[in-house]
Formats: sequence, C-alpha cells, structure tokens
Amino acid sequence: MLTLLTFHPDNLELFTSNHVDTVLKQIDSSHNIWLRCIHFRDRTGTAKIIKHFGLNPSRVNMIFNHSPVGIDEDVEDCLFDSYEILTSQIKNHEFEVARGNIVLGNNFIITFEITELKVLSILANNLQKRTKDIENLGIDYVFYLIFKEVLNNYHTVFDYISRKLDDLEDEVLDNSGDELTYQKIATMRQSTRSGRRNFQSIKSLMAIMDHEDFHWIAQPVKELFNQELVHHVDKLWQEYQALRAWMSELMEIQRDNIASKTGERINRLTILSSVFLPITFLSGFYGMNFKYMPELEQPLAYPAVICVMILIVIASISYAKKQRWL
Repeated sequence: MLTLLTFHPDNLELFTSNHVDTVLKQIDSSHNIWLRCIHFRDRTGTAKIIKHFGLNPSRVNMIFNHSPVGIDEDVEDCLFDSYEILTSQIKNHEFEVARGNIVLGNNFIITFEITELKVLSILANNLQKRTKDIENLGIDYVFYLIFKEVLNNYHTVFDYISRKLDDLEDEVLDNSGDELTYQKIATMRQSTRSGRRNFQSIKSLMAIMDHEDFHWIAQPVKELFNQELVHHVDKLWQEYQALRAWMSELMEIQRDNIASKTGERINRLTILSSVFLPITFLSGFYGMNFKYMPELEQPLAYPAVICVMILIVIASISYAKKQRWL
C-alpha cells in the first residue's frame, strides 16, 4: 500500500493507492511530502519511485537486500537510514521487529516499511495539527518527529519488559520455575538485541549531524535533536542496559536453580542406590550355588534373612533422614 501525505500551509492532503504510477502523478514537487510504502515489495515499482525522486539506482538493491542497520554515508543523493525497531507486539515470547528504510531528501521523506510501524501510522494521523511547523521548519522536521515517536515507542516496550521480568523474577526467586522459565528469559533477551542496533544508529545520526558538510537537516531541527533527543536516547540506552543486565542476572540464578534441582535428584538416586546395595549383596551371596551351606538346613534362615534386609532398609532410610539427605 502506498500512502502520500502532502503538506500545505493550512492542511494535510492524504492520498492512498496500490498503484505506483497513480501515486507518482499526485506528487507536487513544490510542497513537502511524505510517501509511505507499507508492505510494498514490488521491485519495479520501487525502482520507479527511486527514479522519480532522482535517487541513485543502487538504493533499490539496498532496500531489497536489507542493508546494514544505520546511516549510509557513502552516497550523498539523500539521507538513507536502515532501521530495526523493537515493537510492543509479542509473538512466541519474542518481540516483533519492524524493519525498513527511511529516505530524506530536500523536500520529501520516503519510508519503505517492510512491516507496518504503528507509531508512524499514529504520527501520520496527528500531523494535521503540525502543518504550520512543517511549513516553517521543512520536511526534516517530520524526520525529527519520526525519531521522537520511535524513542517514545521504547518506553512502551521497556515497560512491558519490566512487568514480564517482575513475574519471571518471582518464579526464579521462589525456585518455582523450570527450564521453560529459563528459556523465556533467554528468548526475551535475545529478541531485544535489535534495540541496541537501533540506539547505536540514532547515536550515529546525531554524531554525523555535527559535520560541517551535513546539509540534510537544517540548523533549527538539529537544535531540536540536540535539545530533546540526545538526553532521551541516553536515558533509554541506560534503561536498556539495565534491563539486559536484569535478564542476565535472572538467567544466571535460574541456571543455578536448575543445577541445584538436578543435583538433588542425583543425590536422592545415589542414596536409594546405597540403601539397596547391602540387600543386593545379601541376595547375591545366598544366590551362590555351593553344596554345603549351613543356612540351608535351618528352617528359620529364610525369614531371618528377609528380616535383616528389611532392617537394613529401615536403618539406612532413617540415617539418611537424620542427616537430612532425604
């Protein structure tokens, strides 16, 4: 699906279609525009979009070949950013990751959203109130708002992680969890790695904005990045590291719990083996085929041996309980 947002001084014009040519005809180069390509995996259509905006044809391969996460600094036809963003959606105990690309030009933004990023949909619905700011500051102000919403999204994600870890911590500290509990924590920790790449990408963007030859973002918007988002990123980064450390600690404790339970099981099996070892010896001893065995002539020999075996079992179990082995 293709959604074209055209920003006028007093209003926002929205146009949606599945046909590339139809959307491209609606583009007015005299206005700031935001083109959202959602679930759009048509290589030919993407090539038409890239050509229409005068971008390097190599961008098509970068969009479809999943280029490394972060800002591309090699080709200067636009500001090209590949992203992986954690969302609050959960599937099979893993966070779903929204992937795509953001392209910033002189008066346009194009987002190629492999999976729809809901925070962008919410932002698009709220831009009607910001048309004057966009007119004054330029399309790079929308670029700033996108990153601001992405960072706000992480508050929701981190809040969910904290609540889940609280529940898992109770299981771990009460020693009521099992290997499934450990697997839940490990899966959650593994699925949050995209957050690290995302924060590093944003930090990289803020670093290159200070370069003298960086012209894609105007100075007023740079100041917004520096005043509002730098501290925001640092705070989220610290929270992210704290959550990762919390997960690692819970995994370590749960691993020790599992090892302790395994040790207890082995200990009990060892004690049971020790209890029945003398009985095995007696039964083996009297199972030998010798012609002259005095006990064979005694009428009470068999009951006596059975009683000895029972006494050995009772004495062994009592001793093990006294020593708190059982």
